This record gives sequence, C-alpha cells and structure tokens, in this order.
Amino acid sequence: MKREINGNPSIKCSVDSCAYHAATTGMCTLQEISVGCTCKDVSKCESTECASFQLGNHGTTCGCK
Repeated sequence: MKREINGNPSIKCSVDSCAYHAATTGMCTLQEISVGCTCKDVSKCESTECASFQLGNHGTTCGCK
C-alpha cells in the first residue's frame, strides 16, 4: 500500500529523486522498504542499498551530504 500524500514516519528519506519520497515531510511514502546488498561481502554500510528505490520525476539529487 502506497501513502500518496503523507510519508511513513517510520521511514525517513532524503533522496529527492526517489519516486516514493514525500518531499514535504522528508519521509518515504511506502508502507515498508526492502534493503539489499551491492556486493557479495557485506562488511560496510556502503555495501547496502534501498532495494525499493525507483527513480521518480520530482528531483534530480539524492540529498546526500
């Protein structure tokens, strides 16, 4: 189930380019997300990703600092 207007307060998000990003609240609009790996040996945070990410049309930056 997708939350269209309000974000899910349990999932914070700063990735403006994601289709599920609730720009006005800085949250994800999905009910839940999946976290995946980017390589076989996951020993660092950089080896994981939000596998629920879908490129949207309401931003071009990831929001990373």
